[in-house]
Amino acid sequence: MLFIEIATVLILIVVNGLLALSELAVVSARPGRLKVMVQQGVKGSRRALALAADPGRFLSTVQIGITLIGIIAGAFSGATLAGRLVDWLMTTHGISERVAEPLAYGSVVTLITYLSLIIGELVPKQIALRNPEKIACLAAPAMTILSRVASPLVSLLDLSGKLVLTLLGQRAVAASRVTDEEIKTLVAEAESAGVLEPEEREMITRVMRLADRPVAAVMTPRHEVDMIDLADNDDINRGRIIESAHSRLPVYEENADAVLGVVQAKDLLDRCLQNSPLNIRESVQRAPVVPDTMDTLDVVSLLKSSPVHIGLVHDEYGHFQGVVTSADILEAIVGEFRHEEGAIEPNVVRRPDGSYLVSGAMSADDLAEAFAIPLPEDRSYHTVAGLALSGFGKLPEVGESVRMYGWQFEVLDMDGRRIDKILLTRAVPRRQAKP
Repeated sequence: MLFIEIATVLILIVVNGLLALSELAVVSARPGRLKVMVQQGVKGSRRALALAADPGRFLSTVQIGITLIGIIAGAFSGATLAGRLVDWLMTTHGISERVAEPLAYGSVVTLITYLSLIIGELVPKQIALRNPEKIACLAAPAMTILSRVASPLVSLLDLSGKLVLTLLGQRAVAASRVTDEEIKTLVAEAESAGVLEPEEREMITRVMRLADRPVAAVMTPRHEVDMIDLADNDDINRGRIIESAHSRLPVYEENADAVLGVVQAKDLLDRCLQNSPLNIRESVQRAPVVPDTMDTLDVVSLLKSSPVHIGLVHDEYGHFQGVVTSADILEAIVGEFRHEEGAIEPNVVRRPDGSYLVSGAMSADDLAEAFAIPLPEDRSYHTVAGLALSGFGKLPEVGESVRMYGWQFEVLDMDGRRIDKILLTRAVPRRQAKP
């Protein structure tokens, strides 16, 4: 008889553990993974997804079971095991009933509470966190049946809970949204676990930036674009084409802001080899005009439908700002390629004194990631030079410096009016003046 009573209490504790296991597994399971398991035909995945979609009813079901088990286990252990322990203490050890009764009940309650915490809560929840989707699929059928059996009481508790939430001002259940930061965290975890290579993580991060950055962040700026003026004679233009390392060159006539289109260098090369006049005007192909505020991902679709795969970037005033090509977007994802001019000059060079020599043309996003600089999301600049200008508030001179985000930005070299090189040094906190 004693064995049956102990076994009954242990079974109740184990059932409580199974309910706690199911609760945390379903709540922790990621809907995306459950949907994949549904497509793969995993048994129980569809029901697990349904339970996760309606957490109010599911949590009510679990709470009913846990509460009932707790009441039954407490009442049963108090009425049986504690009573037996009182009799044993009185008959065997001669302890008075006044002492034996609180001692027995206290010991039984302490032991049952300990076992409930370990077997009924902590261990099951730790197991659930290790593989929540799989456990949710295993527990979902039984939890669905339990929810149907206790449907009237579940509905009452669910409605009561929603009423209290409404009174607290929580009228709608917040939609579960995955943010960019969560995705970046998952990607970083995947890299740490060896699922992703560092290059893959970097590419994924760069792809995510494309949707948040305008085309001005990836385009080739105007001062780096080789252009042809139809007003010049063939000899001058032939020299420009020969000197240029690019295969496509924008063409304009007198006004550089009024670009007519682009010309393929190979088309003109054929005419040169045949000793024919260049006749550049006939070789001009129309290229899509891209506003400098257009999202980079939208530009990808535009270039895919264009036969020349190059876009002419203009600002809101119609001024020509530069060009964007499929190669520019590819480099924004995988990094710079080695060009015909020679080896790639690194954007960041660490110096022996611990400072960093940074290129002004470096992406501000790359700098922020490399040096953990919290740049604002609504910024108007896209390069390190633009970041520095935002701090100076004016066009600086060589040798000037400014402190931002815990770093000191010192201008080392200017290319005309463009910041070419910056020395980045960890800023030393200023000493407070003594009173």
